[in-house]
Amino acid sequence: MGNKKSKKENDGADEEEPGDLSRKVYDAELKRLHGELVQLQEWVVHKGVKVCVVFEGRDGAGKGGVIKAITERVSPRVFRVVALPAPNDRERTQMYMQRYVQHLPAAGEIVMFDRSWYNRAGVERVMGFCQRPQVERFLKVVPALEKSFIDSGIVLIKYWLEVSPEEQTRRLESRIDDDRKVWKLSPMDLKSYSRWYDYSRARDAMFEATDRPFAPWFVVHTDDKRRGRLNLITHLLGQVPYEPLRREKVELPKRQKRGDYQEPDYPYRLVKQVY
Repeated sequence: MGNKKSKKENDGADEEEPGDLSRKVYDAELKRLHGELVQLQEWVVHKGVKVCVVFEGRDGAGKGGVIKAITERVSPRVFRVVALPAPNDRERTQMYMQRYVQHLPAAGEIVMFDRSWYNRAGVERVMGFCQRPQVERFLKVVPALEKSFIDSGIVLIKYWLEVSPEEQTRRLESRIDDDRKVWKLSPMDLKSYSRWYDYSRARDAMFEATDRPFAPWFVVHTDDKRRGRLNLITHLLGQVPYEPLRREKVELPKRQKRGDYQEPDYPYRLVKQVY
């Protein structure tokens, strides 16, 4: 794994150093994997499979980037991303899992949680948004809940994206003066950043309580974003036993003749060609 601390940006167009995966190789492999993801999509729809993928990790670990890499060439009606905000007043009075359960996949869907019910074991625990007994109760009951998801036919896949403290620092610092990224750096991120080892303890307790044979945690090293994305997508494709479906050859039909149609003399409000 290349853990070079080069100056990298969020979309993978990195300034390369020796040992980094080249952009040419990355693009070629990602294109190939996108083709596989499309085949997975077609198979999931055809077979009515239900897939739920959980993405967890520290701020700056690359959850959004890998989800974007997965979804950029597939249908959003099949690959559905769930990134819930903080609970509102009504949701805070509900059973904790209630607002997550409603987003679980139906037949022919792949739902990806950009953070999930494991907020209770992570940020809520570390930042004091819930009490210790609530965390302990969550960790005790969540394996049984996940077993019920699986027993209902859901394929559940859980990923933890692991980033080093040095790389997390570099990525968060890169957001400060970058207008494209500054929205990602919230006051909560700054508070969380200072509590690295509290998050480490929370992660360790979460793994110990919820890493089960029927719902294991898979850890992906993401200091090298390109390698991390390719490794995760490759692993994801291996978790669902899909098969390519036979496709009919596509041919465009002949376009109808103009006939008596005439372009209208209409004052279109054309967008100014600035570029």
